Amino acid sequence: MKRTKLKIHRQGIIMPFVKTFLLSFFLLLSVLSAGISYAAGDAKHPKQMHWAFDGFFGAFDRASIQRGFQVYKQVCSSCHSMHLKSYRNLTQIGFSEDEVKAIAAEYMVMDGPDDSGDMFERPGRPSDRFVSPYPNEKAARASNGGAYPPDLSLITKARVDGPNYVYSLLTGYEDAAEDVNLRPGQYYNPYMPGGKIAMPPQLSDGLVEYMDGTEATEGQIARDVVNFLQWAAEPEMEARKQMGHKAILFALILTILFYFSKKRIWSNLSQKD
Repeated sequence: MKRTKLKIHRQGIIMPFVKTFLLSFFLLLSVLSAGISYAAGDAKHPKQMHWAFDGFFGAFDRASIQRGFQVYKQVCSSCHSMHLKSYRNLTQIGFSEDEVKAIAAEYMVMDGPDDSGDMFERPGRPSDRFVSPYPNEKAARASNGGAYPPDLSLITKARVDGPNYVYSLLTGYEDAAEDVNLRPGQYYNPYMPGGKIAMPPQLSDGLVEYMDGTEATEGQIARDVVNFLQWAAEPEMEARKQMGHKAILFALILTILFYFSKKRIWSNLSQKD
């Protein structure tokens, strides 16, 4: 009798909590779904690609990231900045310190003032941020017909389904339908909200010559630059996932210990009853 009452009492405590949790979960899911639908607008749903960094055990493909940096350097950096990255960060993807010094030294950086109070240019150092292609936003807009090329440091985190969105955008240019009116300097891309984009198609087969001999098809170039941008946006991803693996293992061991402790405590109570 006592055990029956205890069971009913426990159910009376647990069930309202479970119902509240499930209700909150579904409300949150509804809000997120509405937010994603709103953010997507009338743009075509991005292609769903398989990425090495996806999933609980995902990790960065450093060879692809290095190729992606080459694409950014040779193609994207003429318009897009990455002001949150420093050249020394490139050691995280496999470049040696000497290679990083050589890469940084290819750029001229405004520094100063010197002892005379004047600003001066000097070769870049590993500690410098990636050099922007424009001195300011107005100069960037003036060079791009009024459009402002976004900074790419966090682009894959700033867009819904970021990696797939960027890949789809880079490879998704099409000829506009007859009923689509494009102004001079605009191009049609169904993955862009509204379908109109100021950036012309950037990628084509053989656009770059990879140093490791990889065939530079349009799809391969897009995949590599997305891998690079994903690393740039979330360089701590691998460390975070490793911490998650350890936390889940710890929780699993703790759960097993709690389970056997509970079995022992309740067996003693049952014997007393």
